[in-house]
Amino acid sequence: MRAIGIILTGGKNEKLHELTDNRILAAMPIAGCYRAIDFSLSNMTNSGIKKVAVITQYNSRPLIEHLSSSKWWDFGRKQGGLFIFSPNRSQKSNFWYRGTADAIYQNLDYLKDSHEPYAIISSGNVICKVDYNKILEYHVDKRADITIVCKDMKNTNEDLRRFGIVLKDDENRIIDFEEKPLEPQGTVISTGIYVVRRRLLIELIEEILSGERYDIVNDIIIRYRKKKKIYAYMHNEYFNSIANIESYYNCNMDFLDKSNRKYFFGNFPYISSKVQDEPPAKYNSGSVISNSLISGGCIINGKVNNSILFRKVFIGKNTSINNSIILDGAYIGNNCCIENSIVNTDTVIGDNCTYKDRKGNIKIVVNRECIYM
Repeated sequence: MRAIGIILTGGKNEKLHELTDNRILAAMPIAGCYRAIDFSLSNMTNSGIKKVAVITQYNSRPLIEHLSSSKWWDFGRKQGGLFIFSPNRSQKSNFWYRGTADAIYQNLDYLKDSHEPYAIISSGNVICKVDYNKILEYHVDKRADITIVCKDMKNTNEDLRRFGIVLKDDENRIIDFEEKPLEPQGTVISTGIYVVRRRLLIELIEEILSGERYDIVNDIIIRYRKKKKIYAYMHNEYFNSIANIESYYNCNMDFLDKSNRKYFFGNFPYISSKVQDEPPAKYNSGSVISNSLISGGCIINGKVNNSILFRKVFIGKNTSINNSIILDGAYIGNNCCIENSIVNTDTVIGDNCTYKDRKGNIKIVVNRECIYM
């Protein structure tokens, strides 16, 4: 493909509370045995993009460990490959990334040393399946300077205040853009995926940085929306963006729907991830499973309903798990009741513990402590 890829994994996020104390959003577990960044990486490689940069910053160690081998996404090539960039102090800069544009600016050699005519930029926390070949073809046909992948959310229950709201004309040219408005005036959102000519991107990044501006949305998209030809490409399939507890919980629960699992993991091209060699899940006498995803290495002695269990989770006898997400390595003892909760990685819950709320609020359980959301 005639494009290089850039995946921005973002900085510190406190809206997921303890879940992101030791990991970045792009490394959040999804659908049993995947990570959020797997979707962006898979979209790149499935579209024939051979050269992808992942720009990390805050809490990047778990993400870097996940990306330790690029072969799972077929980036282990002599030409191209997977590049991981972290902030570093140098003659040119003594700063951490001050925004999305600055993150690209501090790694601008990646763009300058490439030869592909286009660049595709994606956030590392978007959960969707897109074909960049179709988007690039649309971008060329429209003779656009920038193309933004957008989604109409009018038939969803999403809080639109957490997205950028796009206003477009009949030909899909963007005429206005409002970032995370308090009162959204439309239902078409930006997914955080952009297509732009590589040389134009270099020019825009250098121009705004010379004026001490550091953000792609505010300082390029909004600032140049009338000067440049910016078009919306409408994505009509599944989309979610992990940004807070509710979106993370709902996104995982969406994968209990068989049609969503088939769309992402059963229909070619597939979403790929780093393979772990855990043994198959073990269901002991007394275990009852209904409408749940159970990952490798789990040992189940109790009841699991409408829940997702990630790798190496232990569920004790007479324990009931309902409408919950249990992350990797969690241990839940005997005679427990977990409902409407997210149990964090490696959390140990002893016998006879109950975490449930009649109001149906989502709870985060971390090392026997319960945080009400």
